[in-house]
Amino acid sequence: MKDINVKNLTIAYIGGGSRGWAWTLMTDLAKEKELSGTVRLYDIDKDAAENNKIIGNRLSSRPDAVGKWNYAVSNTYEEALTGADFVIISILPKTFDEMEIDVHMPERLGIYQSVGDTAGPGGMMRALRTLPMFIEFAENIKKYCPDAWVINYTNPMSLCVKALYTTFPEIKAFGCCHEVFGTQKVLAEIVKRELGEAEVTKDDIKINVLGINHFTWFDYASYKGTDLFPVYKKYIDEHYEEGLDKNDTNWMNSTFACAHRVKFDLFRRFGLIAAAGDRHLAEFMPGNDYLKNPEQVRDWKFGLTTVSWRKNDLKERLERAGRLARGEEDINLTEETGEEGVLLMKAICGLGRVIANVNIPNFAHQIPNLPETAVVETNALFERDAIRPVYAGALPENVKALITPHVENHERIMKVVLGGNKDSELVCEAFMNDPLIKGRASKDDVSALVKDMMEATL
Repeated sequence: MKDINVKNLTIAYIGGGSRGWAWTLMTDLAKEKELSGTVRLYDIDKDAAENNKIIGNRLSSRPDAVGKWNYAVSNTYEEALTGADFVIISILPKTFDEMEIDVHMPERLGIYQSVGDTAGPGGMMRALRTLPMFIEFAENIKKYCPDAWVINYTNPMSLCVKALYTTFPEIKAFGCCHEVFGTQKVLAEIVKRELGEAEVTKDDIKINVLGINHFTWFDYASYKGTDLFPVYKKYIDEHYEEGLDKNDTNWMNSTFACAHRVKFDLFRRFGLIAAAGDRHLAEFMPGNDYLKNPEQVRDWKFGLTTVSWRKNDLKERLERAGRLARGEEDINLTEETGEEGVLLMKAICGLGRVIANVNIPNFAHQIPNLPETAVVETNALFERDAIRPVYAGALPENVKALITPHVENHERIMKVVLGGNKDSELVCEAFMNDPLIKGRASKDDVSALVKDMMEATL
């Protein structure tokens, strides 16, 4: 990394018209007094980027914003990327109309998906749309800012990071995901209830992370020297049926909340603490386990995130974007965003050392019984111009058997994309290998589904 001035950083934001992640980044940058500089917003929707320029500069001008940033719109990759210290990628591949097909067309075969952006047929179709863009991103990063650090927030996380490294092996890229934090918060809540502790935060819960994105696991969890596995087991034994609802969030009245019953069940079955939201975890498992039908989903106390909900949410965010740009509403700087991206940027700049979960290839054999080419999620040490993966150890064979079909499908989908998205037979093979579908539909029906989904979304 070239010597940088932390008071004059350049961040290139691909997807800078975002009505969600961009505001999260702006919030965290405004609250960080040790960093300042320029954020170049690049988006195919230039009007959205222009709107975010207004919102970002308005926020930065506030006296309570201790981090001062200039937000500018870039018209080309060259303009956005040249000289960048960091590149942030947060995009939606195409629109929610395509995602509606990803999530809901498989329901004609009785295949239900609770998210549809990472695993299952929805995750794979989304990857076929997304990875060609990531190949283009990597080519431009190699051309205009090869030494920049690249942070990806886009799903399917594992495959997006894989595409970056496949295209530009020397790239310095990693994927950030907050799902692990949610399980640390679950453990913190259980510590309060079981051990009588008054104040426990997620950062008090020390963990070892291993797995793949959205299908991560803890084989170690500790609170001030206390092994949390027996504590977790006791809580599950006493509360297995009702699960755990935090006081401020109930699974029945929130699209994203759950009662963590899937986590509890996976612990009983496999002995490790599953470390993602139940909506994500369920999609990696055989379809009859948790996603056989909407009634079974309700029994496990989580929800199916419909694309109609996402479309309505986008409508509300577009309205909010207008209010923010006109100064009729202000971003709240007192609330925590729950993201660590800016903290990791600080560490990479040399302003501290941080251990955090990260998605990168298994080059250091941090999970020795997964392939070197797999993109895995483990802890890593972040320090000046370096990410050093923490050795996580081998997966237990029973958990490895759950992860392996997905790692195999990552290879298949990457091969399809590199071949120009023409090999529907290989996509069909990946669908048939996916646990949500395997054994639940005939090859002819799956082949017809693949053909219809590819024609409608690519």
